[in-house]
Amino acid sequence: MKHFSLSRYRAIVRKELIQIRRDKPSMAIALILPFMMLFLFGYAINTDVDEIATSVWDQSQTAQSRELVANFTNTEIFRTVSYVSSYAEMEKLIDNGSVHVGLVIPPDYAKQLDRGEPAAVQLLIDGSDPNIARTAAANAQLIVQQKAIAIQEKNLQKEGVWKLEQPLQAETRVLFNPEMKSIVFNIPGLIGLIMQNVTMILTAFSLVREKERGTMEQLNVTPIRPIELLTGKITPYVFIGSFSFSIVLLFGTLWFGVPIKGSLPLLFVLSVLFLITTLTLGIFISTVAKTQLQAMQVSFALILPSVLLSGFMFPRETMPLVIKWLGGLVPLTYFLEILRGIFLKGVGLAALWKDTLGMVIFSCLIITIAILRFRKQLD
Repeated sequence: MKHFSLSRYRAIVRKELIQIRRDKPSMAIALILPFMMLFLFGYAINTDVDEIATSVWDQSQTAQSRELVANFTNTEIFRTVSYVSSYAEMEKLIDNGSVHVGLVIPPDYAKQLDRGEPAAVQLLIDGSDPNIARTAAANAQLIVQQKAIAIQEKNLQKEGVWKLEQPLQAETRVLFNPEMKSIVFNIPGLIGLIMQNVTMILTAFSLVREKERGTMEQLNVTPIRPIELLTGKITPYVFIGSFSFSIVLLFGTLWFGVPIKGSLPLLFVLSVLFLITTLTLGIFISTVAKTQLQAMQVSFALILPSVLLSGFMFPRETMPLVIKWLGGLVPLTYFLEILRGIFLKGVGLAALWKDTLGMVIFSCLIITIAILRFRKQLD
């Protein structure tokens, strides 16, 4: 048995150091990824729900009604972002995701309190995200109960009688997901996440595989233009991804019992747009990576932040502004809003046009960068 040779050991170490130094993309990922993950995890992972966007329809317009609104906004849970003058305006804001809670104060609110009659306010809560909906419902009821106790104490000082009947009540109406089931919220998100990961990894390996097999040099001497090559690479995967999306969608709706309330044709059209977006992202990765290992490393570096920043696991409302901006660079962020909007709310393009436009811009930007990078490599 040969003894351990220190010189041979040093030679292997030296050889590995040289190889690592030459593999700059992998080295950059090894050094930057831990810091990036810590930064994202530290700010994005927040299960505490606060500053829930709230819309108010104050039909009373009195000191008592303004005081009730102040009771909501003075907490850290609710944040009043708009005042409306009709149910239609409020429902539109809830449909497009601008607000999650609507507070409706009736016109005779102050008069009923002044007469000592029980008054009621209405709460419209977006139930598409059960975590936000439960927090909003529980805290709203608590605020109304505390307000009712304060009214009782005030009446006791005036009349010397504590009335058994509650002077103020909240009628809560949960929209879109009345039972607040988590699976109804999670399945559309899982569909989007699965399709992003599968399609991005497929195309991330496409050009890299050509490089490793040596067929890229053969393509370089042909009159094929970069845009022709890249779009030609993407097209077959669009059909594969669409078929895969259909299977996942069918299984998710039938097996888990999650209904699609909106337009199925619109869902398919926007899903194809999303597939094109993620495929172009995979093509961009393949222009950056030199080996399949590097392509896998870069894909992993993009997949994990997209899970954290897109709103798949944690509500984006609780994230700092900078983290929200970073989430805007993730195509899954837009597609999750589209999926949940069509699945749970049944909304159309009028409520989803911003997310659709975001995916279009992202796709055009990434494919342009990929074409420029690929042309530079050819030169």
